Amino acid sequence: MNELFFSLGIEGWKPIIGALLLPPVPMLVLVLVGARLMFTRRLLAWFFILLGVVSLWLACTGAVSGLLTRALTRPPPALTEAQLLSLKGQPKTAIVVLGGGSRPYAPEYGMSSLLPRTMERLRYGLWLSRATGLPVAMSGGVGHGGKEGPSEAEIGARIAEREFQRPLRWTETASRDTRENALRTIALLKPEGIKRIVLVTHDFHMRRAVQNFEKAALGSIEIVPAPIDLPPSFGLTWRDWLPKASRLEDTAFALHEWIGRLAGA
Repeated sequence: MNELFFSLGIEGWKPIIGALLLPPVPMLVLVLVGARLMFTRRLLAWFFILLGVVSLWLACTGAVSGLLTRALTRPPPALTEAQLLSLKGQPKTAIVVLGGGSRPYAPEYGMSSLLPRTMERLRYGLWLSRATGLPVAMSGGVGHGGKEGPSEAEIGARIAEREFQRPLRWTETASRDTRENALRTIALLKPEGIKRIVLVTHDFHMRRAVQNFEKAALGSIEIVPAPIDLPPSFGLTWRDWLPKASRLEDTAFALHEWIGRLAGA
């Protein structure tokens, strides 16, 4: 499907199409359909309205967002202490941080900055670098439909050096989605003799990222997942059925990853 977008010349529409498919838009459409039918088919109208409201409520709960994240993305576990020790000082190994969005201009800094989720990834990648001594690459350009400005990787390189005193070894600045992250990063690191990549991204994004990197590497580079933001393994409580705006975002991320895998992005 990704190739279809490019062949039709509508790759810039991907953010718009994604927004229309993800919560809360489908739920709001159900409510609007119900409102439209209220004066002609009242019973069916109430069905659509209740379906929209209940599905929106559930999408906003930790119980449903957690279930969807586990079922649709199946993230690998976090790196263990033993794995960190085994990676320490390994030759031909690099840490790769994937971008997740940027702000072309942040007034509080007077310059561009990274979105919080990208900062989380960068911070963990740099922490891994301190723990293992491995060099760091960051991959991220300006996404489809993004505003003109510096790439995510360029912003990340500035922040890594100025705020963490850990300069990046490589920056990949042209990719617009996960598929291009993989293709361009592998093309950048393979000539450097890299044989193993420690891949840093969020738990919900990791499965799709690993699939794309393994496909791009064609077996020449080992991909080691290093996910962040994994939820604790606690049982559900009644609070997990209460709606929160942040949980709606988690639900949308899980569905976004599922759609992304179907589309080959």
